[in-house]
Amino acid sequence: MVQQHKISKVQNLVERLRGAKAIVLVDYKGINIEQVNELRNRFRVENVDYVVQKNTLLKIALNELGITELDDYLKGPTAVAVCLNDEVSPARVIAKFKKEIMEDASFPSFKVGYVAGHVFGIEELSSLAKLPTRDELLGLVVGGMAAPITGFMAVNLGIIRKFFYAVDAIIEKQADVS
Repeated sequence: MVQQHKISKVQNLVERLRGAKAIVLVDYKGINIEQVNELRNRFRVENVDYVVQKNTLLKIALNELGITELDDYLKGPTAVAVCLNDEVSPARVIAKFKKEIMEDASFPSFKVGYVAGHVFGIEELSSLAKLPTRDELLGLVVGGMAAPITGFMAVNLGIIRKFFYAVDAIIEKQADVS
């Protein structure tokens, strides 16, 4: 008979995973408690939910949401990073943590990701982690849109400046003649 606490854990997982834009499975073996706490803090700052749960319960929750593509990766120590509002945050946080705190050790490591309805492998997740943030991308777009206007204004100000230099030169020349 299935125990009630396991059913409630699965229901809790389903609620945490429902509507996720990114689900990243992570092999977390080799990380000590201080490092796990640091990783959790980094996830919290980026609004990423980080859960360590039994693979069987995680598999049931994912299958309940219609996600069966990740079943083969639910082996060994597995944590799941879930983000409801950004596709890139979980991968970026893990990659940055691995580089800064773990000094590029082989752990924690990506297992697989489920981003925007597609399965992402380790290489794809690593590439995704290198993308700029949404705010940085928006800044680049606005900067790109503003560049022609800024250039146009600089050219016009140069023409106006030269006109005033010419007028000043004429006034000085007439003052010297008189």
